[in-house]
Amino acid sequence: MAVVTMKNLLESGVHFGHQVKRWDPRMKKYIFAERNGIHIIDLQKTITAIREAYEAVRKTTAAGKSVLFVGTKKQVQQTIAKEAERCGMFYVNNRWLGGMLTNFSTIKKSLARLKKIEKMENDGTFDSLTKKEVAVLQKEKAKLEKNLGGIKEMKDLPGIIFIIDTRKETIAISEARRMGIPIVAVVDTNCNPEGIDYPIPGNDDAIRSISLFTQIIANAVIEADNESGLKIIENLQDGDEGFSDSNIDPYQDREDEEITDYSNYTPSEKQETNEDADDSSSSLIDEDELYGDR
Repeated sequence: MAVVTMKNLLESGVHFGHQVKRWDPRMKKYIFAERNGIHIIDLQKTITAIREAYEAVRKTTAAGKSVLFVGTKKQVQQTIAKEAERCGMFYVNNRWLGGMLTNFSTIKKSLARLKKIEKMENDGTFDSLTKKEVAVLQKEKAKLEKNLGGIKEMKDLPGIIFIIDTRKETIAISEARRMGIPIVAVVDTNCNPEGIDYPIPGNDDAIRSISLFTQIIANAVIEADNESGLKIIENLQDGDEGFSDSNIDPYQDREDEEITDYSNYTPSEKQETNEDADDSSSSLIDEDELYGDR
């Protein structure tokens, strides 16, 4: 049985938001504080949101409906596919094609075409075709597989949709709302939580944070199937070691406009890009202050 604690969330950097100047005011109620020009997310509210989203996904799956995992930016693609496959659900991790939900009948035709080409490849039909014809079909298959492979077996609209990065997946959100499909989404401090049925405040850029959230949703599906899943702990357990977030880079995997590639920067150099940053060696937040007697 997997366990999520505050320590897990801290170690995954879930509490790190974006630079203050990039915030969306509609996220105000989910923000605990500001440190060195970076918003710190209130993890108590994250825990509450995780519980609500987890239960929604579990109930949806238990009712026999499917879950669609969506995340198309580079650092989330592998995790989205891995976790969706682990729990036997569907995913979109390359590109959201307009009409995937609102024009699903057309998408189903494309899926049928993909399966037909696969059948031709497997039953020996390719052997009777010219090399040029085979090359054309293989190219078509590769394109369809890349964009639709994760929903190849999805016969109906999903019962709920899980999204990483609401700013990037605006079309998916718009289509889900139009079709009345509940939305679970990780919302960072630069996101708009309105219109999301189950917003989960958290870092939607760091790979460890993304992985943690996606695993939680997959576990909800698995629990509905075999009564095994996630236990959510609201507070640090006795015996948990202290955690210093000074080792977590708050800018990890961020895609801010001013600096898009941090591969050549040291942590101190990244801190200096922040207008209001203090000494880069200082801790961004004191754990006792965040989780002490409030």
